[in-house]
Amino acid sequence: MKRYSLLAAALALAAGISALLGGAAARAQSPAVAQTLNVTHYRYTTLEGVRVFYREAGPADGPVVLLLQGFPTSSQQFRNLIPALSDRYHVIAPDYPGFGLSAAPDHTKFAYTFAHYATLMDDLLTQLGANRYAIYLFDYGAPVGFRVAIKHPDRVTALIIQNGNAYAEGLQKFWDPMKVYWKANTPANRAALDFLVTMKTTQFQYLHGVSDASRVDPWTYLHDQELLDRPGNKDIQLDLFHDYGSNVPLYPKFQSFFRDRKPPALLIWGKNDFIFPPNGAYPYKRDLPNIEFHLIDSGHFLLEDKPDEAFPLIRNFLDRTLSAT
Repeated sequence: MKRYSLLAAALALAAGISALLGGAAARAQSPAVAQTLNVTHYRYTTLEGVRVFYREAGPADGPVVLLLQGFPTSSQQFRNLIPALSDRYHVIAPDYPGFGLSAAPDHTKFAYTFAHYATLMDDLLTQLGANRYAIYLFDYGAPVGFRVAIKHPDRVTALIIQNGNAYAEGLQKFWDPMKVYWKANTPANRAALDFLVTMKTTQFQYLHGVSDASRVDPWTYLHDQELLDRPGNKDIQLDLFHDYGSNVPLYPKFQSFFRDRKPPALLIWGKNDFIFPPNGAYPYKRDLPNIEFHLIDSGHFLLEDKPDEAFPLIRNFLDRTLSAT
């Protein structure tokens, strides 16, 4: 608890300094320059009685792009992508309960399931008046986003898929102990996955498969680990690890959505990812034959070390695709 308090104090101090410097910089700029800046708003709302944090940026009447986070991070993973899109697009990036700055109710009193997360994200979109949207699907964001998509297939304008499964072929070696846990939720099988919330694993997710580690800000995995270490958070994550198995029976429905609706789709995938290897990327071509397919020489969090490759692909895809919606 002490470590988390220190982190919160440091973040608050940094935010205050940033605000002071930002205010001074804004006063020094001409009105024309100031108008070109893309401002991100940091907001909270309440969904089912739970305080949920989200980042929002861009014109209110712009095409909506929903950015869905993965494990073990939060909307902070999109902190650099948001300004790259928000001059034209209405960008929404929430933190799920139990992650980031959203509340983390006790796991015995709140259902930490992917179905529940999808319901909450759908509620958030409704609350914000977003009735058409492109979805960025990464890691946990894939099953959450695909659940939203099959509920409202007519609302989905485009898909951006980054290291997120919708095919059994993607469940390779990393998933073996998880599959055991899905079959039998025993204390022993649950405890066998404790290593997934340790600093070693969090750092591994950011650095494995990266050719130049100096491109990855160490703050990312240190920040994520501080939040994972909050009292009670391990049980939240272990509940979600077990419930991930509930997504697999829905894969055929996700795939039917691809074939039936044929949404414009961009795939950018870190090809060196151990957790989501490219075995799970290639099958998208079966059901989305026109998918724009890019394997990038990176790992799990390719937005960290390869933004210079990923951002132009994302922006170009959205500019071409959503201009017609």
